[in-house]
Amino acid sequence: MELRDKKLKLTPKRIEQLNKLGIFDRESLITYYPFRYEILNHSPVDTWKEKDKVTFEATVVSAVKSWRFGRNRSTARFEVMTNDTVLQITIFNRPWAKQLKLNDTITITGIYNGKHKVTALSYRSKGLDEIPEITPVYSTREGIRQNTIIECIRHGLESCTDEDMDSIPAEIMHMYRLEHRLDALRMVHQPTSQEEIKRAYRTLKYEEFLRFFLGIQYIRADADAGIHGSARKADREKVRKLITDLPYELTADQQKAVSDILQDMEADKPMYRLVQGDVGCGKTAVALIALYACVTAGYQGALLAPTEILARQHAHSLRALLEPYGVHVGLLYAGESSAERRRLLDDTANGSIDILVGTHSLLQENVSFLKLGLVIADEQQRFGVEQRRALREKGMQADFLLMSATPIPRTLASTLYGDMDISTIETMPAGRKPVVTKLITENSFRSVLDEVEQVLAEGHQLYVICAAVEESEDYDARNIDQTADALTKLFAGRYTVGRLHGRMKSEQKQAVMDAFYRNDIQVLVSTTVVEVGMNVVNATGMIIYDADRFGLSQLHQLRGRVQRGSEEGRCWLLTDSHEEHTLERLNALVRTANGFEIAYEDLRLRGPGDILGTRQSGLPDFILGNIIEDANIVTTARKDAEIIFADRDNPSYAKILKEVRDRNSRNYTFID
Repeated sequence: MELRDKKLKLTPKRIEQLNKLGIFDRESLITYYPFRYEILNHSPVDTWKEKDKVTFEATVVSAVKSWRFGRNRSTARFEVMTNDTVLQITIFNRPWAKQLKLNDTITITGIYNGKHKVTALSYRSKGLDEIPEITPVYSTREGIRQNTIIECIRHGLESCTDEDMDSIPAEIMHMYRLEHRLDALRMVHQPTSQEEIKRAYRTLKYEEFLRFFLGIQYIRADADAGIHGSARKADREKVRKLITDLPYELTADQQKAVSDILQDMEADKPMYRLVQGDVGCGKTAVALIALYACVTAGYQGALLAPTEILARQHAHSLRALLEPYGVHVGLLYAGESSAERRRLLDDTANGSIDILVGTHSLLQENVSFLKLGLVIADEQQRFGVEQRRALREKGMQADFLLMSATPIPRTLASTLYGDMDISTIETMPAGRKPVVTKLITENSFRSVLDEVEQVLAEGHQLYVICAAVEESEDYDARNIDQTADALTKLFAGRYTVGRLHGRMKSEQKQAVMDAFYRNDIQVLVSTTVVEVGMNVVNATGMIIYDADRFGLSQLHQLRGRVQRGSEEGRCWLLTDSHEEHTLERLNALVRTANGFEIAYEDLRLRGPGDILGTRQSGLPDFILGNIIEDANIVTTARKDAEIIFADRDNPSYAKILKEVRDRNSRNYTFID
């Protein structure tokens, strides 16, 4: 049902506000879940202790003074009276608080700071007796009030009254004592007790996981029914010679991954394998060997990278190691001349190019291969299924190898990547030292200036990572332009400062990177464009501004840039956030350098969508479920999905199977 349907009773203004929150239909409205609940628990003022969370009814007794600072930030202060006690109230980022008038009755929830001062977290323009005992709190944006969201969701639920919304088979609902879906949604949005919330989430999480695993079953079934490829017999003797000639020795995990890949290539079914491992574990070496094996079998290979920087790095590595063996490597990117591009496309089409490396350019229709046998997608979570499929279709069921530097334990990988075979590289090459990471609770360069000066004085180089390119009223973060200007003044006459970001032309980016490689630039101020592909051994220091804006796995990937050689790298995470949850998350990077542990923590705190790219994969998102905290529900739902799928003709399962199938057809084409 669309939001403009009359049953929802939504005005055009409210529809516009909901759209800003990513809500475009009734289903997304009623599944816009609260991120927390306020539990009404009030006590007399004389019992409060400093740092207590308090809720109380009060009367406004002074005018509200309000002012803005920074971008999109504001502070309001006013006084209220409760039980003959006057309290000074401060509330942040609620510009509408200035609409409060003298003698208004409000209910405030906040933190007591002592000396009759309260930092309000929220307020309601009602008395205590008019407020429910439990109030849901939703994620919102400036100008959109909580009450607006609550009322819109109420209209959405009321419009569902007479519909049968249950898709979980009745026998399963009875077996696990699950709630009807509409009842569960009402309990989430309009709870009367904490027990109701618990029961509702139990039902809705199970439903999410069941749909996910049924989607996985459909992908597996479709893959198994696909056209089988022809076996590709690599010249194992040549492959062994290449491995022997490498300037380093493969770890046991790398050797196992290579063995898995060769076995897959020689099967008569197309390979669909994920190779995952921590930053610097040697996945690129495995990819290189796989591509060479494909060439020895008489086929071409394609290596798809998410950025031009990484594509160039891969092409350089492949040429250095494989051209002595007669392998021709081509690089396709956006910046080459028309003549160079035409020649490269012709050579790829007639088979003169053995391995073609590129970014999304490889997906264009005018790129054709004579005999494509293997496609490798590096940092695979950055690519959607449709993009991967577009490239794979160029090769008549080519083998597909995905590479991920966001490693997760095998049991979790089999859950989230249930349609793939998985090779995990856990052992690191000898000689690599972990990066020393410090968390600085100040978003300022001065906090680490002495240590940075030491890094540069020793002849090493420094990355400075910013979340924005230029100053913006809509995005309050340190930006490249101002940061680079300030550092240029600071280091004038001593060190050269460069800047790098995705808006630059290909030639400009390459010139900056080349200068950094040569150490003509000592301080590189950049966005996360350097997250993958930069391999400057002499760069041993990294500052990351606004570290709270990045995921743990991305931060870990970034600091991997200063772990390229035998020297110890140093990374400083800067943040002006004092939120306990944020600092707890960032301290995980200080505690451990193990990418598996970091990704696990990221999954626990943020869910899989952003970490593993499942938002692009066509499979349902886990809005409520957490694959770590809800491990028991995950196990049960996976088992039930297998039972349901094995008995697809059972009429009891028809509704949920149809819903999953319809979603599949809307959101993705099966991989094979």
